[in-house]
Amino acid sequence: MKKIYILLAAVIFCASNLLAQSNNEVYLFAYFKNNGKDGLHLAYSKNAYQWTALKNDSSFLKPTVSKDQLMRDPCIIRGADGLFHMVWTVSWKDKGIGYASSKDLIHWSEQQFLPVMAKQEGTRNTWAPEITYDKTTKTYIIYWASTLTGKFNETASSLEDGYNHRIYFVSTKDFKTYSETKLLYEPGFNVIDATIVKDKGKFIMFLKDETREPAQKNIKIATADNLTGPYSEASQAITGKYWAEGPTAIKVGNEWLVYFDKYRDHQYGAILSSNLKNWTDVSDKILLPKGLRHGTILTIKQKELEKLLKQ
Repeated sequence: MKKIYILLAAVIFCASNLLAQSNNEVYLFAYFKNNGKDGLHLAYSKNAYQWTALKNDSSFLKPTVSKDQLMRDPCIIRGADGLFHMVWTVSWKDKGIGYASSKDLIHWSEQQFLPVMAKQEGTRNTWAPEITYDKTTKTYIIYWASTLTGKFNETASSLEDGYNHRIYFVSTKDFKTYSETKLLYEPGFNVIDATIVKDKGKFIMFLKDETREPAQKNIKIATADNLTGPYSEASQAITGKYWAEGPTAIKVGNEWLVYFDKYRDHQYGAILSSNLKNWTDVSDKILLPKGLRHGTILTIKQKELEKLLKQ
């Protein structure tokens, strides 16, 4: 009888472990390759360091909106409604962005073009949009970088085609109606590639200082009590002497892990911190699909991954 109880306990233990494993969340990297013509790529990881491309690194969704029909800089979040919401850069010079939603990351809604900068005179571009949700106000904000001709001339440079960005945003509760476009962050320098996460009551913005003269081209941090700001002055650079862009930040346990594109070196980098002040380079510990470009990391359930693995 004792042996039976021991065997039964072992079976229950194994079953509970399998159940716990099936309920574990895994990390998903949404990204693009080359110029973004072929659309959305996905990779997964169990530890947030080693990544495996899904679907043989072929596209899960091909772009259809805007005249350029690109799908660069994809950002996906899981909404309060249970849907996955995605925005992306559709063009180098358009005045809007792309949007689509999905229940399973496989079947997507009809793609929409959101003309978020159509009313802003002198808009030259609408780049790297992202979405962040505020549980307190039950509101999403979509934010991106744009250059407006004649604005912020004090930080303008004649280099790099004269681009001089600031971060703008719209808010929505349902992805059907949107607020008017407003300025989200004006740090006193050319800024792109903002991504915002909430932690311990604070909103933390990771951003790229795009200053060309003298060159910065690094990742910095700003914080705010409210999602729509006002945000603090930007911190000192948290990345090294290389040129970095496209940060995406996740918390693994009690540590912050920030991925970014070392785009001049044609490779990805990663840094780790427990306090958002002291950073350790862990680029030699990461493994990513070849050719991965700017994207975002989110978590999905094991059962959702299993469906993606069948594609």
